Amino acid sequence: MLVLVAPGQGAQAPGFLTPWLDLPGVEARLRAWSEAIGLDLVHHGTLADADEIRDTAVAQPLLVAAGLVSAAALGDTSPGAVAGHSVGEITAAAWAGVFDDATALALVRKRGVAMAEAAARTETGMSALLGGDPEVTVPHLERLGLTPANVNGAGQIVAAGTLEQLAALAEEKPEGVRRVVPLKVAGAFHTVHMAPAVETLARAAKELTPGDPRFTYVSNKDGRTVATGAEVLERLAGQVANPVRWDLCMDTFKELGVTALIEVCPGGTLTGIAKRALPGVATLALKTPDDLDAARALIAEHGARQEP
Repeated sequence: MLVLVAPGQGAQAPGFLTPWLDLPGVEARLRAWSEAIGLDLVHHGTLADADEIRDTAVAQPLLVAAGLVSAAALGDTSPGAVAGHSVGEITAAAWAGVFDDATALALVRKRGVAMAEAAARTETGMSALLGGDPEVTVPHLERLGLTPANVNGAGQIVAAGTLEQLAALAEEKPEGVRRVVPLKVAGAFHTVHMAPAVETLARAAKELTPGDPRFTYVSNKDGRTVATGAEVLERLAGQVANPVRWDLCMDTFKELGVTALIEVCPGGTLTGIAKRALPGVATLALKTPDDLDAARALIAEHGARQEP
């Protein structure tokens, strides 16, 4: 059983869309989306530097666009399940047919702008903790006033809060944590600091008429499968201020009988976690078009669809 997943913010890198523009129709699609949402995806995905694409309002549409064009390049695919980490849930919802690609780009543009505005109110950020036991790490974070914003499994938790709180964490690591790595994001996402963005997303969601997921859709709020488009939209709005429980998503993948996992462009983060947390599961990070043949071979071997 194949799972198709989309990464979240921080996965982007300067020029990561450049090789995809060589595929027929990709540049035209990106330029059409760019005009519709008022953001030059081609420029930002090929020529912009790291600081430009670190901007939340830029990074999020870029990631969704990359996920959509790279998944489309795979051809007709019927995964057993789809999921996304943070903003990657919008990509997964489009794959599942909850809304179309143009709607996904319009929604993520609103999400990125709203979260950037919320982040501008207070200087906040996020840091990844490598190693350690969640039962020790989470209480330690809470004592420092930090939120375990991403519980990714495989010994990785991402803490979020003010810069002062993160500085205290760097000085006082939880027992068992090997490293604290600051992330290239511009705010404390999936915490109370993002509460102002929830209302914006909820209003945007009410304007949509969603379809029910065509594939099994796994929510990163709690790892549950979601059967209706209305609930997908409700969760997409609330998740900007709720922790991401990717560990629970992987537990669900196990229960569904996953045998292979493909992470769309810019892949790498989620496949790295899966290699540690899902032993025996074949994984592939779709970084450039050079990876397409290997991905298609994996789909041919593991891509039998499971009904939601």
